Amino acid sequence: MNKSISLIKTGLLALCLVSAGAAAAQQQQSLSLEQAVSASLAHSNELKIDNSKVNAAIASVQEAKNNRLPDIDVSGQYLRVNQPHIDLKFDTGDGGATDDGDNGGGSFPAVNQAMVGMATASLPLFTGGQISNGIASAKFLEAATRLDAQRDRQRIVQNTVAAYYNLYKAQAAVALVKENLKSSQQRVKDFSNMEANGLVARNDLLKVQLQESNLELALLNAENNAAIANYNFNLMLGLDEQTRLVLDSAALTDAPLPDALEDWESKALDSRADYQALSSREQAAHANVKIAKGSYYPAIAFSAGYMGANIPKALTITNALNAGLGVSYNLGALYKAGAKVKQAKAQEEELLWNRQQLNEGIKREVHQAYLNYSQSLKKIDVYRKAMEQADENYRITKNKYDNSLATTTDLLDADVARLQAGIDYAYAKADAAVAYHQLYESAGIDVETFTAQNHVFEHSK
Repeated sequence: MNKSISLIKTGLLALCLVSAGAAAAQQQQSLSLEQAVSASLAHSNELKIDNSKVNAAIASVQEAKNNRLPDIDVSGQYLRVNQPHIDLKFDTGDGGATDDGDNGGGSFPAVNQAMVGMATASLPLFTGGQISNGIASAKFLEAATRLDAQRDRQRIVQNTVAAYYNLYKAQAAVALVKENLKSSQQRVKDFSNMEANGLVARNDLLKVQLQESNLELALLNAENNAAIANYNFNLMLGLDEQTRLVLDSAALTDAPLPDALEDWESKALDSRADYQALSSREQAAHANVKIAKGSYYPAIAFSAGYMGANIPKALTITNALNAGLGVSYNLGALYKAGAKVKQAKAQEEELLWNRQQLNEGIKREVHQAYLNYSQSLKKIDVYRKAMEQADENYRITKNKYDNSLATTTDLLDADVARLQAGIDYAYAKADAAVAYHQLYESAGIDVETFTAQNHVFEHSK
């Protein structure tokens, strides 16, 4: 029996050592906000898809430009022919007629092969503006695709910022709960000694032990939330899932509200990539209307050709050149193209109203982001005061308790209030940082701009 117990203890000890070794082997990596943004952009599959779309749009522009180039067709034939039976019923020119199918006598050569080659070229000179407007439309769509990619990039940046500060909040909660738990554990030791000496009631000891248990549960929840946030952030950044991210610090500096609301709305309409992309698509639709109208006009092209043939013993053709202008006009377009023109105009009008709708949506988004940041700054002031008040309340309550003027319940309540105030203040600073970046993102200003010019949420050790 003793041997079995010894083996069990040895196994548990080995398991603990392995677990400790695994924990020690877990990678740690310091991470600033700028590094997180860079890693997120480099890892984003969405941006890689956008890059493929941009490449496709570039190819579409080149395809539209290629319509200005001449079409060149080259063809050649080599034919093997048999000796056909020819029965002529007219005079062959040698004073008689033949009717026996015999093509001998030198009247017809014996032909058993033929070679023919042709080359034609056609250069469009006028197509009713369809080629030039097609190029313009493709260029506008390329610009819109690039702007779409830029907008996706800005959204990814904002998501990264939100995830960064979400992890900050989770780690801050763990740190605050650990600190409070450490105080609670010391309080349990003190109360245990006082209870053993008859200085406090058993009930008071149970109260502080209960608070210790509650804090242990709170720490488990906080650590679980931090682990989930850390794991998800690693996936977003393309890092190893087991890497433990260490953020710059637990302190953030708040900044005053920059500029007036009207200035932000004006910036947004000038800078938002999605608004500019919709404007580019509207211009492309206008070019498509002109393309549809181009069907009403004739097409003029310059054409040239060459033909050569060699039929041994019968015929040889060389230097058969031709060149000229060709005009084609589809009369059916006079009554068929009208529907295409109406369809193109409807698409242009739809994009116009979409742009007006987006205009209003951007104003609402900027207005909300502006108010959210303004409110977050006020919350920081409120929670800062609340934290100071909670600390002072705990200090006073502790003095009263030491002088038997306050109960254990009062002391524990003051301690919980102090912990909650600290968490609320840490969360408020993180939320303000997210709201600050959200304001810039809603205005369409990318991360490099606000990092270089408005870097107010610096971390300090």
